[in-house]
Amino acid sequence: MNAEEAKSNPRRVLLKLSGEAFGGGAVGIDTHVVRRIAQEIVPAVRQGVQVAIVVGGGNFFRGAELQQAGIERNRGDYMGMLGTVMNCLALQDFLEQEHQATRVQTAITMGQVAEPYIPLKAIRHLEKGRVVIFGAGAGMPYFSTDTVSIQRALEIHCDEVLMGKNGVDGVYTADPRKDPDARRFDSLSYHRALVDDLAVMDAAALSMARDNTKPIRVFGLEDDGNVTRALVGERIGTLVSSRESSIVA
Repeated sequence: MNAEEAKSNPRRVLLKLSGEAFGGGAVGIDTHVVRRIAQEIVPAVRQGVQVAIVVGGGNFFRGAELQQAGIERNRGDYMGMLGTVMNCLALQDFLEQEHQATRVQTAITMGQVAEPYIPLKAIRHLEKGRVVIFGAGAGMPYFSTDTVSIQRALEIHCDEVLMGKNGVDGVYTADPRKDPDARRFDSLSYHRALVDDLAVMDAAALSMARDNTKPIRVFGLEDDGNVTRALVGERIGTLVSSRESSIVA
């Protein structure tokens, strides 16, 4: 796509970032990690890519884990949603330090820190070159941020969902940290991902992507520049789609 085509038909993507990535594997926020991610988002936006983001909250709370510790699941999920908002605000701050206009929209109304989630307003922000970060999950318990990523991508008409992962650079036939013979998929069908339970994302989210033929690209966050490469459309990691599965030679 040349510059004129990119201007008239801009690429719009949704980037899903895990809370674990923001915490650098620990509880809380690793500011060095969040700053690097922000610095890699900005170049793509300046090339004309429209970037929406969903951030998880696993570095603070996970409803299912809190339930195991004795907290009622509904309340634990709401605690997790508030954790996502803290991550959103941190990412917004680092993006704005890079002079990138950013808006946070949340599924739970909290007017002093964020806008309410309004799809048409989010689209307008993207068209104006602003990054939009979606927080507080779906605003309801029992919904993962994976599912929210697909739902938001569908509602604001994103071309692709990008899943940034820690510890792996795509989807493998088995866990590469445990199986030295595991091989990375270049392309992976929704069906095989579901049947083989390959941990792309939770089954509800993957089924929603399949039913609406929304492609998902899974890539590794650790390597410098990978976020920019994924946002601008380079073929890195694994593409999960309706295509036949293929393994990297």
